Amino acid sequence: MNMIEVRGLIKTFAPDIQAVRGVDLSIEAGEVVVIIGPSGCGKSTILRCINLLEIPTAGDVWIDGVNLVDQATDLDLVRAEVGMVFQQFNLFPHLTVLENVTLAQRKVRERPAHVADEVGMAQLHRVGIPDKAHAYPRQLSGGQQQRVAIARSLAMDPKVMLFDEPTSALDPEMIKEVLDVMLELAADGMTMVVVTHEMGFARAAANRVAFIDEGKIVEVASPSDFFDNPQHDRTRAFLDQIL
Repeated sequence: MNMIEVRGLIKTFAPDIQAVRGVDLSIEAGEVVVIIGPSGCGKSTILRCINLLEIPTAGDVWIDGVNLVDQATDLDLVRAEVGMVFQQFNLFPHLTVLENVTLAQRKVRERPAHVADEVGMAQLHRVGIPDKAHAYPRQLSGGQQQRVAIARSLAMDPKVMLFDEPTSALDPEMIKEVLDVMLELAADGMTMVVVTHEMGFARAAANRVAFIDEGKIVEVASPSDFFDNPQHDRTRAFLDQIL
């Protein structure tokens, strides 16, 4: 069984803006799929539909065998198994780094404070900033804040991690520190779906690259095939512009 299964996904905004047009995508446990495409092509909407932050107009989304679109599904339980990292860090400014990482553990996982603290510190070590546990977000660089956001998601022990352009709000010198954490997660076998413009990450970490254009999947292939031998004219035109 695939960890993520998307079938016939359609998402329409307003009366006539169809952002996603019949997307099918299967992702195995432990697989890293990178989604790329031009701005406005629907890639972030696909990601948000996988977590039902956007409700699909039509189609089905399964996470670990549970259909999120089924009205009988407890979305809160399923979402607890899916970590999501956004362009913006969405940290609580009045909480310390450790408090940001432990809040959902205590409220959603109902972990005792000392357990949440232990897990939180372990994840801050994992992303390389244990020394920032008692700092506040305003005292951190953008790259450090994004690593806190990643640690916060990892502390929930998710089955799946979704990344929506996690480096797009960062200065160039801060991008590498976030991508290095993501590369380690990929090497550890985390199931990941990543929307990004970082082609180096796609080459290094992805099992497959999916190219989206006008709300449809144009091409899906291994990184070597995708970048070195694209099969579709639209894919070749896109790569010619960005590489």
